[in-house]
Amino acid sequence: MATLASGLSSAVLVRGRRRLPRGLLLASCLVAALLLLPLVFLLLEARQVGWGQVSSLLFRPLTATLLGNLIELAVVVTALAAVIGTGAAWLVERSDLPARRVLALALVLPLAIPDFVVAFGWVSVLPAVSGYGGAVLVMTAGLFPLVYLPVAASLRGADPTQEETARTLGLGPWRTFWHVTMRQARPTILAGCLLVSLALLAEYGAFEILGYQTFTTEIFTEFQVGFNTPAACALSLVVVLLGLLVLAGEGTLRDRGRVARAAHNSRRVIARQRLGAWRWPAVGGVLLLIAVALGMPIGVIGYWLVRGGSSTLPQSASVADAAFHTVVYSAAAAAAATVMALPVALLAVRSPIRAVRLLERSTYIVQGLPGLVIALALVFFALHYLAFIYQTSGLLIAAYSILFFPLAYVAVRASALQAPVGLEEVASSLGRSPWAVRWRVTLPLVAPGLAAAFCLVFLSAVTELTATLVLVPTGAETLATQFWAFTGQVSYGAAAPYAAAMIAISIVPGILLGYWFDRRHSQRGVVE
Repeated sequence: MATLASGLSSAVLVRGRRRLPRGLLLASCLVAALLLLPLVFLLLEARQVGWGQVSSLLFRPLTATLLGNLIELAVVVTALAAVIGTGAAWLVERSDLPARRVLALALVLPLAIPDFVVAFGWVSVLPAVSGYGGAVLVMTAGLFPLVYLPVAASLRGADPTQEETARTLGLGPWRTFWHVTMRQARPTILAGCLLVSLALLAEYGAFEILGYQTFTTEIFTEFQVGFNTPAACALSLVVVLLGLLVLAGEGTLRDRGRVARAAHNSRRVIARQRLGAWRWPAVGGVLLLIAVALGMPIGVIGYWLVRGGSSTLPQSASVADAAFHTVVYSAAAAAAATVMALPVALLAVRSPIRAVRLLERSTYIVQGLPGLVIALALVFFALHYLAFIYQTSGLLIAAYSILFFPLAYVAVRASALQAPVGLEEVASSLGRSPWAVRWRVTLPLVAPGLAAAFCLVFLSAVTELTATLVLVPTGAETLATQFWAFTGQVSYGAAAPYAAAMIAISIVPGILLGYWFDRRHSQRGVVE
């Protein structure tokens, strides 16, 4: 980080751009350093046991098996999420699909249901849904909104002139869709696929319930059951490497997929594509998707709530107490992650030089790390340097903030791109200080993105499991930990109220998040 900061400072003047803001630069470097702590922890552990032992652990048959399982699952789930998310977005935004706004909201709500709750829903009534097939079903149903949301926003704000030009050159509706519309949406499709891939790298609860072995399940086993720290760290380094490869691949494809746009003020409304005989089959397909992704888990939870059940496991926290702790921890983490994302986003948008882009990309690495690794890294540094925060809520909030920072950053950066730098320059020319300009001008402009970032991180933190199992303070429980404890005892009736509470708490930020994407490109409309 010191080398990176030095390189950034040496690039103070950039041709055709303003001087790099030192305050944003310092804050961004501090944020990046905090986010890289889990990677530093893994490298320190690997060095302690010796690279020879790490190599022997890496190049063993188990690693090859886990790698094969993960790649096979990631390719299929990412491809399915891309196809389903893009298709649903096109139907909602570009076709005459009936009840589009209602269906659009329903397509967002699966984000409010944790993947391990979706897995619980299927396994508790259909135990045959397990292994690879179950993992594909559950993860596709849970993750396709990560593609749907950005693609829907992209289609709503796309430049219609290129499609109109293609039509005048004789291209039909489908050829225009494949060669023009998809090309315009390509960067956002890739961004959604990136989030899906990184989410698969970090998922634990759903795979554990489904009995599908991946790096995260084995890492948890090595750490918590076998107490084999070197093996767990070695496997975690593989996950980091896979995350870096995903980031590099997405960045390369995104750069190749850039397209030209007409001037902003030339945007016009786009006529919706009439589905004709395909209208009602399309409605049926969207409803089936909603039933699988949303109706199934909610229906099963309702079934277990009505049926009820008992457990020999003592109830260490009521639903109300667990919900209170969940909301407090999640809200604090959402606020912290949003504040952390703001300087990085402003620096990346205002000064897009190569060193800044490198710093920006480094902040995505944690998205692919299991929550357990982040939790153990914070425990390591707390015990060595900040013992007074060990076993406190502050450490859990810090873990949430680090784990979900990339989600906050995506939303904040999207709004920062919409904030004209010219307004800041006018305010500066009137004698305002840089911090006054950011407080009075920049902050109001990016406020919608800050709200979206808060909702996205809050929604994710409410349902976080692995880091919470390690870092939850003594005497406190969250909805996720209580749910996990009861499902571990196959007490589905006792677990259902905690799952229902998680969904109920997550629905509001899920709706607000969908509203933000819906309004982000509201400068122009789409006509029937």
